[in-house]
Amino acid sequence: MDMDRLKRQIDFIVEIDKLKHIFRRTLLMDMSRNENDAEHSWHLAVMAILLKEYAAQEVDLEKVIKMVLVHDLVEIDAGDTFCYDEKANLDKRERELCAAERIFNILPPDQAAEIRALWDEFEECSTPEALFAASLDRLQPLLHNYHTKGHTWKGGVTSSRVYDRMAKVREGAPELWALVESIVRDSIEKGYLKE
Repeated sequence: MDMDRLKRQIDFIVEIDKLKHIFRRTLLMDMSRNENDAEHSWHLAVMAILLKEYAAQEVDLEKVIKMVLVHDLVEIDAGDTFCYDEKANLDKRERELCAAERIFNILPPDQAAEIRALWDEFEECSTPEALFAASLDRLQPLLHNYHTKGHTWKGGVTSSRVYDRMAKVREGAPELWALVESIVRDSIEKGYLKE
């Protein structure tokens, strides 16, 4: 057994436990507290299993699951950036790149390269797997917002901004676009979201 390799793997496992302490703006659907990044990633992995049939193209499900499980690990250092906060998004990419460099390189080089490649692929959103993963990453908070009466939309988020954010769903899981439209329309009618 390569003890150095095992130590690096365990160090990474310990490090990513910190994801449980990175809270998102999204409330849990019972509105009891904010969701953390680990819960978000788990939810996406289950969604990938259940909603695979709606992917725009055939996808490697194992790769999608891996991608959604690692896509937010950089937020251990970079923090969660609220998607509708224009100022915070200005340096998001730079913060996340620095975090990716540090966090993924805790692992042995072969695993660091694998996880980094998955993260890069998700960020570039140019493969069927990344597009589907990004679609789920957009759909999940939409469902949360709908079931929490527009909690994170309060303060000026409009339907056009939500539609812009949801554009990846149309690309990566086009059959789910009707669901997005239905949720947005109903949210406007119920007063959760401004038109």
